[in-house]
Amino acid sequence: MTAALPLTGVRVLDLTRLLPGPLAALELQRLGAEVLKIEGPPGQQDGARELWRTEAERAAGEPALMFRRLNEGKALRTLDLRDEADRTALLDEMARADVLIEGFRPGVMARLGLGWDVLSARNPRLVMCSISGYGQTGPWAQRAGHDINYIAMAGVLHQLAGPDGEPVAPNFQIGDLMGGTQAAVAGILAALLAVQRGGAGRHVDISMTHEVRRHQVLADVVVAQTGRAPVPGRDLLSGGAPCYGVYRTADGRHLAVGALELPFWQRLCVALGRPEWSDRHWSLGLQVGSTESLALRDALAALVLTRALADWWALLEPVDGCVTPVLRLDECHAHALFVNKR
Repeated sequence: MTAALPLTGVRVLDLTRLLPGPLAALELQRLGAEVLKIEGPPGQQDGARELWRTEAERAAGEPALMFRRLNEGKALRTLDLRDEADRTALLDEMARADVLIEGFRPGVMARLGLGWDVLSARNPRLVMCSISGYGQTGPWAQRAGHDINYIAMAGVLHQLAGPDGEPVAPNFQIGDLMGGTQAAVAGILAALLAVQRGGAGRHVDISMTHEVRRHQVLADVVVAQTGRAPVPGRDLLSGGAPCYGVYRTADGRHLAVGALELPFWQRLCVALGRPEWSDRHWSLGLQVGSTESLALRDALAALVLTRALADWWALLEPVDGCVTPVLRLDECHAHALFVNKR
């Protein structure tokens, strides 16, 4: 018989909107939890209902695709939390729930009469998770923000820069997804485990900025060792080592080279027809960010620029050298790596 999913029987109330919270609830649902999404009436609904909503969706009376994907399979219920009867209805739902996730500004739940003290008194086994930009307490708790603000304050945006030092805003929500969704899921699962072992419920306080900052492991080592932040375009992982970087091909595409370990670099150099480069590696004393290192990076860039991506991939695909094409998102959907794979 097929084993039940690990969170089968766990009941989750999702009061969140947009991306981090709804995706966290969806991840719990994928692990077997039953999720009830609670929205306010029109004017208080999840803003994802309108994000990139097409005219065809409006004509069909459908919310935007983003909303549908983030809330697929969830039960939906409309409650106006400013209304006493609806707040009572939420408390009734909460009394039967294991997890409640909310993403309001810090203090909003308490002002509604739904703070942690009230909820935990009603359901001592409840795990409540609050996702915010800067945490439930502290000098920035009431500040508004979005992903770009969170990664800016956590020191990540400064690192997303080329040799000219100009940061590039990523089209991937690092703060929302890693600092918000994944941190929330981890915190909720840990709290559920504590409850299962006989402990009391927990209030999990997720600050997206603090979570991103906490994961600045490698760059923080540089700060601890040198007293300065890594220099964009000159550090081991940001362009200061030829063995790790992105290189443009003749047709305007790119190769991603991740040959951090010496054997991968040596195999790559042989495949490229440049065996003389094999011993020019950071692990053998080539100083990261040095003039010599940057010159070798430029030489590799000039070589890669001589052929189209498809030609390079035909040559390098069989080589165990940690080299891959840089795929567009539409290409990912059709690639064998992802087709029919969860």
